[in-house]
Amino acid sequence: MQSVDEAARATTHTTPVAEASGPGRLVSLDAFRGLTVIVMLLVNFPGAFPYYAPLSHIEWHGCRPADLVFPFFLFIVGVSLVFALDRARHDPARQRRVLLTILRRTLILIALGMLIDLTPKFYFTSFRIMGVLQRIGLVFFACSLLFLKTRWRTQLGLFALILVAYNLVLQLVPVPGVGPANLERLTNLGTWLDRLVLTQRHLYDEFYSFEPEGILSTFPSICTGLLGVFAGRWLRQTHIDAATRVAWLFAASLLGIGLGVIWNAWFPINKQLWTSSFVLYAGGIAGVLLAAMYWLLDVQQWRRGLTPLLVFGTNAITIYFLSELVDKLLSSYDVTMPGGGTDTVRNWLFQTQVLPHFANPQHAALFYALDYTAIWGLLAWELYRRRIFIKI
Repeated sequence: MQSVDEAARATTHTTPVAEASGPGRLVSLDAFRGLTVIVMLLVNFPGAFPYYAPLSHIEWHGCRPADLVFPFFLFIVGVSLVFALDRARHDPARQRRVLLTILRRTLILIALGMLIDLTPKFYFTSFRIMGVLQRIGLVFFACSLLFLKTRWRTQLGLFALILVAYNLVLQLVPVPGVGPANLERLTNLGTWLDRLVLTQRHLYDEFYSFEPEGILSTFPSICTGLLGVFAGRWLRQTHIDAATRVAWLFAASLLGIGLGVIWNAWFPINKQLWTSSFVLYAGGIAGVLLAAMYWLLDVQQWRRGLTPLLVFGTNAITIYFLSELVDKLLSSYDVTMPGGGTDTVRNWLFQTQVLPHFANPQHAALFYALDYTAIWGLLAWELYRRRIFIKI
């Protein structure tokens, strides 16, 4: 689920044991992306209910490890585009071509996201307009434009303005047809806007009329990408020694976590609303992990056991798209169950091939997730071994 594979290529090593050799190459970013892809696969494809609890999303307010996967990807998008676009930022003559490329990739990501939901019946009257890839595309587009066209002080000011304004809008603006401002799933202002603009038939949950990747919450998600931009710009300050860069990134990230926890008292940490406190909290954790991995992999040149992360970190968009598409197909066709009746192919696989071997259904769900992840790991390894990197 990386924003743009070629943008990521600017920082991706294509050898199992590549050395960090300058500001344009970050082994740590590739490894961080690979780790996030692995966790994403485990979280997104957990078999059947009851899911393995440590890999499940929290119901509403709060945060579990599974809720960090998406913001980690957006953070990685921000870091990656700094390394991919920095040369164009200093060369206005190249920017027109680069902007066209950014627009093309954004539209492709949005189209791929819609394609997942349209598959297999292609009912254009009731497909989901927003979604994970769509949000990644929008964040990539917005952060790329801001990085190319504005100074860091402008980006920082906009970052703060969006977070504060989003908090005030959700908690102070009355919801038309509902009443006072609130943060409930089905009655908050963001949900009202999604129903108005997207209409009920184009939401994630058509029955409950709810969209977790909604229009209004896209704005704070851009701030998550900007946190990655800030981290990427800081790591490129090669006139500052590596230890200082790591220390300040680590300190700033801890500050973000602390501010997120404090803000949580007024504006609860919530992934589905993508609240301002969630932006700071999740972005801070992403920054801490990047700082630690940068020190270990790029500064100390640690390489032991790194290949699996690099395997998953390359072709990230391909692995995400295909894994989602195959799961959608498995969930769209019915087969006859052994005890009679019908169920989806996905549930048939789980109920007949996995569940009978486990006394605890949650352990069965975990095994299914591990098995599904391993299958895509084999594909990722084959692409990596053949040096095939699919770009969009």
